[in-house]
Amino acid sequence: MKIAIATGTRADWGLLSPLAQELSKKRNVEIYILATNMHYLPEYGFTWKEIVADGFKIAADIPTSGTPAEITSQTISGFDNIFKNNTFDCCIILGDRFEMLGVATAAILNKLHIVHIAGGEISEGAFDDSMRHAITKLSTLHLTETEEYRNRVIQMGEEPNRVINTGAIGVHNAINVEIMPLNELEQSINFTLSDKCLLVTLHPATLEKASPTEQMQNLLTALDSIPEYKLLFTLPNNDENSAPMIDLINKYRDNNPQRMCVVPSLGRIRYLSALRYVTAVVGNSSSGLIEVPSAGIPTLNIGIRQQGRTAGKSVIHCGTSVDDIIVGLKNVTSEETRNMARIARNPYAQPDTLKQMCEAILSFPFEKYQYKRFHNL
Repeated sequence: MKIAIATGTRADWGLLSPLAQELSKKRNVEIYILATNMHYLPEYGFTWKEIVADGFKIAADIPTSGTPAEITSQTISGFDNIFKNNTFDCCIILGDRFEMLGVATAAILNKLHIVHIAGGEISEGAFDDSMRHAITKLSTLHLTETEEYRNRVIQMGEEPNRVINTGAIGVHNAINVEIMPLNELEQSINFTLSDKCLLVTLHPATLEKASPTEQMQNLLTALDSIPEYKLLFTLPNNDENSAPMIDLINKYRDNNPQRMCVVPSLGRIRYLSALRYVTAVVGNSSSGLIEVPSAGIPTLNIGIRQQGRTAGKSVIHCGTSVDDIIVGLKNVTSEETRNMARIARNPYAQPDTLKQMCEAILSFPFEKYQYKRFHNL
């Protein structure tokens, strides 16, 4: 069985890596990593190196540049060339990124089956929400992260026997990855953490009323209210208007060099390790809702980017104004909230997620699905 795995960012590879590792152990299974977009951008740390560090050869690289529309166009063209010159049984795609919609488009035009991970979710504050649902309709097999999401994919007309609730692979990673000792983590980022420290990632919320720059400036101003906390920042992804956000982050770091560290990409192991040493996670990344609760720490979810996505009790929501964020920061750093987060249930957790995903992919009769039927409720 020849399985292609498409990856465009540090985030999706961090989730897909253990799945790729597990599938590669199976007899008569060949894995082909197809890398694109942010992996080849120097300002994001050339994260294709993380794929190689995980022991994989990159079967094909498709560098891209420009606006999201231009990148999507380039991924369609680049992956079309790959798919028409190779015979894969399926291509695994995770999530909702615009470049993954390009990959899915190229796959379907080459009659290649798509395995879609994390369909049925909602994130109303970004146009990624529509991208995810479009990928769902192009896909053959669906591995969802909750039963609610499974039902939503079926509601979209997908046959129930092709939609499997496996739980979130990110939760599996958070529970099972061997974390780095604190001194090794600090050495790798060249920064000393403290018992009061926040891990911060704020992406552009493309449908938020406030501009991404305004959102970032409000966050940085609010962080001034808790100067006793050190800050470990990772950079936003390359959605529209991310460059001005990065400029603000770097300027803030230059003015607070003892307090703040900026790492373009922590990677899977360093990120999951950092969760064990920080007080809380702050920003608007999906990881704050999915993986972070399993680390037993609270999340401050800012703005509408993740609006509509299932969230556990350890996730505290706030608006994007300075005052809203200040109130949120006081909440997630309080002893009461931290104690609650230590025992809060993660709605994305399921036993044997990785095993379920592998079994679903390897046992699925892709050859029988020359076309899809619309499942009517």
